[in-house]
Amino acid sequence: MDNSIVRLTGIKLKNFKNVKYGELDFLNHRKSYKSSILGLYGQNGSGKTALIEALQILKSLLCGEAVPECFGDCINVEAEHAELQFTFDVFVPSVKGKYQVYYEFKMKKEKIEDVYNWGDKKSNEQKSSLIIYDEILSYSYEDKIKKIRKAPLIDTCTESVFVPVSKYECLIGKNKDVMMDLLVAKRMAYKTSRSFIFSIELLKANRNRKVALEKEKGEIDLEFARHGMVLMRLAIYGTSELFVINTSSSGLISLNSLPLEFAYDEDDNVVIGHLELRLDKPTVISSEEMEVVYKIINNMNIVLQQIVPGLTISLKDLGTQVMDDGKIGNRVQLMSHKNSKEIPLKNESDGIKKIISILQLLIVVYNNLSITVAIDELDSGIFEYLLGEILRIISEKGKGQLIFTSHNLRPLETIDRGFIAFTTTNPEKRYIRMSKVKDNNNLRDFYFRDIVLGEQNEELYEPTNNAEIAFAFREAGEVSGT
Repeated sequence: MDNSIVRLTGIKLKNFKNVKYGELDFLNHRKSYKSSILGLYGQNGSGKTALIEALQILKSLLCGEAVPECFGDCINVEAEHAELQFTFDVFVPSVKGKYQVYYEFKMKKEKIEDVYNWGDKKSNEQKSSLIIYDEILSYSYEDKIKKIRKAPLIDTCTESVFVPVSKYECLIGKNKDVMMDLLVAKRMAYKTSRSFIFSIELLKANRNRKVALEKEKGEIDLEFARHGMVLMRLAIYGTSELFVINTSSSGLISLNSLPLEFAYDEDDNVVIGHLELRLDKPTVISSEEMEVVYKIINNMNIVLQQIVPGLTISLKDLGTQVMDDGKIGNRVQLMSHKNSKEIPLKNESDGIKKIISILQLLIVVYNNLSITVAIDELDSGIFEYLLGEILRIISEKGKGQLIFTSHNLRPLETIDRGFIAFTTTNPEKRYIRMSKVKDNNNLRDFYFRDIVLGEQNEELYEPTNNAEIAFAFREAGEVSGT
């Protein structure tokens, strides 16, 4: 089943940030495309970034990592807990079957007591921690011969390790020592803002069970294969195939640091990673990292010189230097080449730097069916015509999945309207697809018209009053004495 393909098909948010309830599917039901694109548009503060941040939390949990502390206040101020649910399609071409997988969980804030010693004094400090709880992993399955209806695979809403008991014994076995170890791991995951379902401890217990079955029976039965495949495939998807780029990347660029997210195939293995290279001064990197950057740059240049005619980049080696760990590293500087001239990349525009920072991921999205890339404010610094053309090419001829938010409306004119969703002013129904749009309508013009006339079932824009804005500017000036 290693040739399986994962596609994120839906998301539900409840009491997450400013979204009391929001639901979106990521499929274009109008035409048949290999790629899956979703562009989310809407007013400032209407829930676009919340969608990307929900995916960022998903990635952390699937990787068995703690949810970053920056999401400590992600629960809606009027609620005690938030709920997230994600739906995936997992295609298995070898058996022409499809799994529909559902992963859901709740989040809440809980005060914990941090006890520490400061000199001869002992101090207690109350801290708040984001708790991940009530995780449930379910799936259904269908092929030409068999159909399995949706049923829980792992339900952690219990004092035991998880239920149903039949699924636990199938995935883990009956060893009591393993059970005790998993109960401890479950409690630790609860305290450290991590997923228990995708924890190292549970995944390792499942792998050990597989080894034991193969040793005992010489093979594994179909039921274990299905259950284990669902669990492991999502874990692989989170670590190797899901990429989330937030607005901090643009912030780093403005601070003269270029973040490079990458994924590429090497010897039938996917190499993934993240590097940050300084633009205002040389960066010291290891020889292994240097080889990776060379490969990424050579790959990106093929596309870059077509997007920005005549432009390529290179990595200049400025010599060796001892690194903090005692190893020998290389001092390198990113350079820009155009019109037979070489200049430091720091002198290029922020738009070009933004394109370079995400270009490798766009290449992978174009070529790989089982890659999902989510980018907040994709349009930041990128010329609108170029943005529209890049998205048109990926949507029509690409293979992977791209989710993005944007304020630039040019893509509304270049990609199929089935790839576009909008936020509303209603926190109880944050996301909608535009209805009553005809094939000959310009979606950009249609959107502007709806802002003025309000023809959709939900309001897309909270109106502002120009006269009141002008008066407020004048009043503020009088207060400040300007």
